[in-house]
Amino acid sequence: MRQMKMGFLSSGMVLAFAAFSSFSISDAFSKLLAGQLDPFEVAFSGGIFGFLIIPFIRRDNESYLDIFSPQKPGMWLVRAIATFTATAASVEAFMLLPMPEALSLMFLMPLFVTMLSVTLLHEKVSAWAWVSVIVGFIGVLIVLRPGMRALHLGHLCALIAAVANAVGVIAYRLAGNDTPRLSLFGSSLFGPLVGDGLLMLAHAHWPHGLQTWCFLFGYGFLAALGQLLMMVATARAPANRVALPQYSQMLWAVGFSYFLFHQALDGWTFIGIVVVTFSGMLNWIRQRVRYEHLALQERRAARRRLREPQTSP
Repeated sequence: MRQMKMGFLSSGMVLAFAAFSSFSISDAFSKLLAGQLDPFEVAFSGGIFGFLIIPFIRRDNESYLDIFSPQKPGMWLVRAIATFTATAASVEAFMLLPMPEALSLMFLMPLFVTMLSVTLLHEKVSAWAWVSVIVGFIGVLIVLRPGMRALHLGHLCALIAAVANAVGVIAYRLAGNDTPRLSLFGSSLFGPLVGDGLLMLAHAHWPHGLQTWCFLFGYGFLAALGQLLMMVATARAPANRVALPQYSQMLWAVGFSYFLFHQALDGWTFIGIVVVTFSGMLNWIRQRVRYEHLALQERRAARRRLREPQTSP
């Protein structure tokens, strides 16, 4: 039973890593569009190109109409609003800030997920999980150094994105495993379509050039793919653990910032990033060691039972 639980958790973690990889590459595309398109127009494209994934996720027993017929309308609406808010705020943050700096604030998301999972989902959170989010918060403070440098709209947008993403993770968990996948995924499409679509009307213009269209497609398709992977991951592992692989995004951000955008990191920012990344891995490593130890104990107990003499009735 414990071995099944370990495999169950691991599959959710792997899917979460894949989801955050998709988000990272998508974020790089959004930053490449800075100065070319309105941030709300870029976020709107996430809903448009996300529809391309729907045929690949629909199960045989699901109808395309499930996108519009949520079993739990309240949670569907919460997910839609959370996705709209997160996409709009994150695109703006990445356009205004270096990627590692924007992500360092968004990495407060596991702290919000942990607090919400305790209060709303009544999940048990270990001391190691609390230590990891506290260390992550300290790392964010090192990166931002409030009081020593000016903070602006980009930092606020990154913080809003962190809160919205945490709400989205909890909403997926509250929806339950019996909710059709198309219904879950539909909320992540229609949130940006409606919300960002309305906000972009004042400044939107038709994209020009093949490169711009490629960047838009890369942003929208990969953002939708990340939503799909995160949706499946949160159904297979506790919400506070699914949030931890988010820290792998920092490796992507540092690489993109240095090689693609040619933005060097100062010493304090680098130290903060190391602290933030370490905090994300801390609890995950602890959980792996714990479950491997339990699995070893179970195998030893099974071998002892096999060696014990069988008594006939």
